[in-house]
Amino acid sequence: MKRISTRFALLMAAAAVLPLLAYGAVSIVSLRTGARQAVVLGNQNVARQVTEQIDLYVTGSVRILKALAADLQQTGLERWQQDRIVKNFVLEFAEFQELTLIDDAGTPIVSSRLGVPTVTVPGSESVNVEGALMSRFSLDDDLLPTSIVAVRLAEGGWLVGRLNLEAMWRMVDRIRVGEQGYALVVTGEGQLLAHGNPDAKSRVARGDTFGEHPLITQLSSAPDRAQIASAEYEDERGPVLGVAARLPTLGWTVVVEQPVTEAFAIPIRMQTQLGIAISVALLAMLVAGYVWGHQFIDPILALTRGTRALAEGRLDERVRVDSTDEIGELGNAFNNMADRLVELQEDVRKKERQAMFGRIAISLVHDLSHPIQNIGNSCKLIVKMFDDVEYRESFKRTVERELAQVKRVLDDLRNVARPLPLERFPLDINKAILELLESMQTTAESAGLTIEAEPVFGPLYIEGDLFALNRVYRNLLMNAMQATPPHGRVVIRTLRQNEQAIIEVADTGCGIPAERLETIFDDFVTTKRRGLGLGLAISKKVVEQLGGTISVASEVGLGSTFTLRFPLTKARPSTKLAAV
Repeated sequence: MKRISTRFALLMAAAAVLPLLAYGAVSIVSLRTGARQAVVLGNQNVARQVTEQIDLYVTGSVRILKALAADLQQTGLERWQQDRIVKNFVLEFAEFQELTLIDDAGTPIVSSRLGVPTVTVPGSESVNVEGALMSRFSLDDDLLPTSIVAVRLAEGGWLVGRLNLEAMWRMVDRIRVGEQGYALVVTGEGQLLAHGNPDAKSRVARGDTFGEHPLITQLSSAPDRAQIASAEYEDERGPVLGVAARLPTLGWTVVVEQPVTEAFAIPIRMQTQLGIAISVALLAMLVAGYVWGHQFIDPILALTRGTRALAEGRLDERVRVDSTDEIGELGNAFNNMADRLVELQEDVRKKERQAMFGRIAISLVHDLSHPIQNIGNSCKLIVKMFDDVEYRESFKRTVERELAQVKRVLDDLRNVARPLPLERFPLDINKAILELLESMQTTAESAGLTIEAEPVFGPLYIEGDLFALNRVYRNLLMNAMQATPPHGRVVIRTLRQNEQAIIEVADTGCGIPAERLETIFDDFVTTKRRGLGLGLAISKKVVEQLGGTISVASEVGLGSTFTLRFPLTKARPSTKLAAV
């Protein structure tokens, strides 16, 4: 079946599936490449627009400051007029928090601050922006970035202002690319100036540097001083698509980052849809091939299922083959064979039942004839010796013993036909075995045997039926005593191992031949001269009903050891049951 179906599938693949798969693979690769390029270009456009807005914002502020410097140098202006102009300018243009006119000696002349001016002319670390000097950025009391901008006056001195970049900071904060894409601004020295991710704003306050950022490193190492770059890398959010645009005027870099899963969500979705479409087309072709070939393959599958059913013992299984070719003839032959097997099996069952009833009848005649004969002989003698008190007692013991033997045979037969229901309660194996052993000491002593218990330390609890387990223990102990000659020894011990309770019944008797060990637990199998051979079979059924196992190891001339295993339980008997 597998070879035929495989050949058919390969034929379909060679005819149509392989070209479809090749076309789908080329389409998916082209779609993924083109879509990724479109996403990268879109994010690059966002980064360029941000650089243009920042450049316009900063250069516009510098130009405004230069216009103010020109106004302050008008002829005939008094100091109080310059002071009024500076203060009015700060009120009108919120970009500047403070403006101060400083002479060449560094002494403040006029200032918008009521107190001592806090600005000075930037030093050598400053950047030249359209003729003005701009210092590195710092954070004000509101944790917003600010910078010192100084414009040289033609008549000497400097107009120095503290530029507030809050508007730029707010602009970067509003930029979103998708739902999780953010922008950030890094100065030429690698200083983080603004970050649109709310979870990363603390990095601005800490003064984190981004000089080792993959995109900034890529732009810095480019031989042609490229103004745009893109890459995929890892950050705390996982794989990220980043694009960077350089701001030539200030030497800053604008970076736009977006998680790869979001950036390429549309390409991934389109790729998935295309894959589904290709899969549906492929499935349709396979279904068509199945429909075309099922008339040839289905009869073979039916014959295979029927063969397996017969192997599993389900002889009522039949195959239905509608074809009239050789496979149809094979199906009819299979059904005829199955019918014949049913007839043969029924005949075997009849013969087995007859043999079983014969064994039961022979065992019953053997086991009941001796007790009945003893009772009959005792009844004949009681007529003659009725006045003998000692004989009457002997007669009573004989009748009770033989009737007990008859009852035991009948109980075994009843338990085989209808097993008794078992109830499970937590019980201590050690306690139950010690109590049973005490009641059997007299029987062991009369047989000249030593019977001992070797319990493990502490209680050993399992879920079981006390009456049924006592019957199992008693049966094993009685078998051991019957197989052990006088002066022998019978031991019952308990162990705790791997969350299991283990009970071993060992004797020093004659042992069991190796060829009989495999059938020792079967019905009507016995090594004794008397008995139906049901004791061990019933014991095994009881043990298995309680979730345990029973096994035997024996050596002729040295003795036998029966081993019972039960799972331990953490449950404990209730107070009422313990009292009973």
